[in-house]
Amino acid sequence: MAAEAMEIRPCTRLEEIERCVELQREVWGFADVELVPRDIMVAMAMAGGHIFGAFDGDRMVAFVLAFPGYRGGRPHLHSHMLAVLPGYRDRGLGRQLKLRQREDALAREIELIEWTFDPLELKNAYFNLERLGAIVRQYVPNKYGRTTSPLHAGLPTDRLVAEWWLRSGRVENVVAGRRPPHSEAGVRVRVPINIAELKRSDPALAERLQSRTREEFQQWLAQGYAATGFEFETDAGAYLLEPFEEPA
Repeated sequence: MAAEAMEIRPCTRLEEIERCVELQREVWGFADVELVPRDIMVAMAMAGGHIFGAFDGDRMVAFVLAFPGYRGGRPHLHSHMLAVLPGYRDRGLGRQLKLRQREDALAREIELIEWTFDPLELKNAYFNLERLGAIVRQYVPNKYGRTTSPLHAGLPTDRLVAEWWLRSGRVENVVAGRRPPHSEAGVRVRVPINIAELKRSDPALAERLQSRTREEFQQWLAQGYAATGFEFETDAGAYLLEPFEEPA
């Protein structure tokens, strides 16, 4: 089923939220101690966050979870999890869930949604920067510690912080299908295209590459650059960084 044909709706019943917990196990393979439990998810939604599920008939196949935040004198949402079952990926379902988040946030006069993502997950990088129009100004080393998830391969959980400025010209253009221009004064941070395979076959090498990526990002972000785009090259994925101007 195409993403547009699936129903996306708030998760309000306990059995729907319990399904979100099951999806965490199915998608990430976390040990129970690392799951966001049902009662915390309920509290997040009650405190001003939200949980949206995507349903193929009666079966929930994806969800997105956010909780409220406040910084610099204004509210924002922190989108903590977006999980899509393997058989439903690459259909645009993740984007539909994010756009539903945006719709809900704007209806409440919230103009910023943030989330974190692994710099080594190149498809996520393309999705966040090119398909949603997020920008990155912060790199956090080992944010969640080393986890039990096979997807993390025992590496430090380094994370980039995506800032999704919902009313910015950048985001408006991307949502409408137009790619914003990139500055010629920019630089590139490259990650080998086979990094996912290396995380499985040679974790030590993957961790060295992760350290190099961390150093490059920290160097440029400290100089006032932001990651504003992403491109796939022949043997690498390339983050495009440029001198940053406030979102507009």
